[in-house]
Amino acid sequence: SKGPEIKKPTQKLSLSTHENIEAKLQFGHFDDKSREYVITDPKTPVKWINYVGTLNFGGIVDHTGGSIICRKDPALNRISKYIPQLPASDFRGETTYIKTRREGKESLHSAFYTPCMKAYDRYECRVGLSYQTIINECEGILSEVKIIVPVGSNVEVRYAKYTNTGSTAVDLEVVPVVEFTHFDALKQFTNADWVPQTMQCKVENVAGLTAVKQAAFMKWDDEVNFFTTNMKVDSYETDRQVFLGDNGYGTWAAPGALKNESLSNSVALRGDNMAALLIKSGTLEPGESVTMISMLGQDHPSKVNQWIETYSKEENILAAIEKQDSFWNDYLNIYQCETPSDAMNSMLNVHNPRQCYTTLNWSRYLSLYQLGLGSDRGIGFRDSSQDVMGAISSAPSEAKKLMSDLLSVQNPNGSAMHQYFPLNMEANEGDSREKGNKRTYGDDHLWIVLAVCNYLKETGDYDFLMQNITFYDKNLPLAEREKASVLEHLLRALAYTKANTGKNNLPLLGFADWNDTVNLEGDAESCMIACMYGRALLEMIDLLKYLGQDEKVQEYVADHESIRERFNKAAWDGDWYIRYFTEEGEPIGSKVNEQGQIYTNAQSWSVMSGLAEDDRGVTALDSVREKLNTSFGIKLSGPGYDKFDEAKGGVTTYPPGAKENGGIFLHSNPWVVIAETMLGRGERAFEYYNQINPAARNDQLDTYEAEPYCYPQNILGDEHPGFGLARNTWLSGTSSWMYQAATQYILGIRPSHQGLLIDPCIPSEWPSYKVMRKYRGKSYDITVLNPNGVNKGVAQIKVNGQEIEGKVIPLDSEGDYLSVEVVLG
Repeated sequence: SKGPEIKKPTQKLSLSTHENIEAKLQFGHFDDKSREYVITDPKTPVKWINYVGTLNFGGIVDHTGGSIICRKDPALNRISKYIPQLPASDFRGETTYIKTRREGKESLHSAFYTPCMKAYDRYECRVGLSYQTIINECEGILSEVKIIVPVGSNVEVRYAKYTNTGSTAVDLEVVPVVEFTHFDALKQFTNADWVPQTMQCKVENVAGLTAVKQAAFMKWDDEVNFFTTNMKVDSYETDRQVFLGDNGYGTWAAPGALKNESLSNSVALRGDNMAALLIKSGTLEPGESVTMISMLGQDHPSKVNQWIETYSKEENILAAIEKQDSFWNDYLNIYQCETPSDAMNSMLNVHNPRQCYTTLNWSRYLSLYQLGLGSDRGIGFRDSSQDVMGAISSAPSEAKKLMSDLLSVQNPNGSAMHQYFPLNMEANEGDSREKGNKRTYGDDHLWIVLAVCNYLKETGDYDFLMQNITFYDKNLPLAEREKASVLEHLLRALAYTKANTGKNNLPLLGFADWNDTVNLEGDAESCMIACMYGRALLEMIDLLKYLGQDEKVQEYVADHESIRERFNKAAWDGDWYIRYFTEEGEPIGSKVNEQGQIYTNAQSWSVMSGLAEDDRGVTALDSVREKLNTSFGIKLSGPGYDKFDEAKGGVTTYPPGAKENGGIFLHSNPWVVIAETMLGRGERAFEYYNQINPAARNDQLDTYEAEPYCYPQNILGDEHPGFGLARNTWLSGTSSWMYQAATQYILGIRPSHQGLLIDPCIPSEWPSYKVMRKYRGKSYDITVLNPNGVNKGVAQIKVNGQEIEGKVIPLDSEGDYLSVEVVLG
């Protein structure tokens, strides 16, 4: 028997205590049984979003139905028009109007609250796994709309059901609407003459359905947008000015065109393109329903008809929903846990792995904060190398593909290009400030070492090391670029850092390291990169030992000892480690600095890398707690800089307490969590985890404001008047690292080259917890017992009733289903 399998990440152990949180909530609650967060008030503090589809086709849907949909490139192939800076009450990309006539009284409202903003009798936005379901009841009409992008398709589908909940018959009209953007989205704001001159609409009959097709003039033979419905269309509109009415002075809340019996059937060949389709559903008796499907998509003109024919059929929509649910069942069943913390369970079983998959797809390309425009767009080498580590266990094939792409923009000398464009796999050359060796970010190339080593431990796919991948050279065509094995790519990454050091024999900063906002002139040094290099060496030592390459192991052991000695000689400041040295040797992140005295990352990474000697790691992390910890998380640095300093760069453009200038930059928090578990301090590790767990902030949303179902990038620190305010959600490396910190270091179940390693570090008051883990073709049903109330230490492990030696469950353990009992002590 393969044993029981957790089908949904919602089953609770008896040791979990549930409070009646409903009374405390203002905006929504977690529905773990349905794997959803349920928004119950449309007036959320800021726009809350969800992702549908992938970068190949998909985008963002917000909690009132607005959308940013694109295909492959959010900057150069955007479909719907959504301006995040506009007020939340405004129309954003898509909506559906509902017109009713009951007993001679006419009314207009939206299926998604905005832009009409009529008072609802009921509202729910169910934020699901790659879908959004928005339910409301208004004017005696129950509206239920599920928004998805079917897997592998180029279509966003809105599958709707409208029910008459009133006591009398109602005449119902439904008007789905989209406003198109120019495919070159930035041009909307920078060339207001060229854009409207080039945008055009056409209306055609496709398989008996009325379809609005839209494209820029030069794109009609290439990529065509389309918008249609499976219902008979009474009339349509494609010009925004005509739709709003009053010569364009009408409003989205009450469009002039909807006051008429029918729309004008005008076709916009210049101007602000949109599509509105008026569907007259006829009379609904009490309790009667009607279902509709609207479709927004893009493809080559020859393929548009196929998409419309497929997804105009209800049975194909239902099959697409089932396929998507099946994908997420498989994805989430790789790791399920039942702990004494409900907030931890909600995040680890549903929302955190979901966010990891989102960052795997989107990097930092498109959110309401990263707008996907300009030179800052693309797939980040550093970002995606970290993102991939949170998704390797559940999406190994996609992880491998992304790592291969990243390695192809590594330079022959071992450094890496900072970003690349996925459409053509060419690197982003960076901004005008980056000159000479300052084009190189000193940390990028080291992250891929960590990612590949994690992938190998998870999958056992050691053949990947022998795969030949090109190095990047913009001056050579692809066929002529140098190729080398993945292993050689990793070796060159380490060699680059080893060879490029400064005055203290520590690694050069380059333009920046992980902290993009500190940009120091000349040959400045980064103590964080020194630690990253140490961590990468440890990973490679572990790998090369497994591969039997003893000579290289000895070399890297010596290199690790060398960087440890140099780091401790130069960077120890008495109670913590210095963060940077300027080219002249002046420290930053030192007691001698009035501001920016201590930086978190130099302390956490000193422990993670094994570079902190004696008790310095303990002292350094105690300093973090004393000087940087707050109730909303650990600050990146402090005290904040109170005026602009060109010599330090962007960090001083923020006020104290914001972002990298003394703000709570969440990405750095899981590194402290991991470091604390390595020191055996389970209470601190879990406290730090819980401080930034968004699910634990669900009753503090008046202060926190951001979505409680995904990690933000930053929270305002205690030097700022807005302390506790969160922003920049979804596309953050926090997601991957916090998932690793929680699953692999607090709950302590992580892959190794030899097998599954069990090494928890938990709060002493936890009596037990359970983990279901799939690993290399086997299912592990793990129960961890803590009878002696310890933080760390494994006294006994039994596999299928038989005690094993050590903490690693061997790969050759018999059976596909393993029952594992772990006793801490």
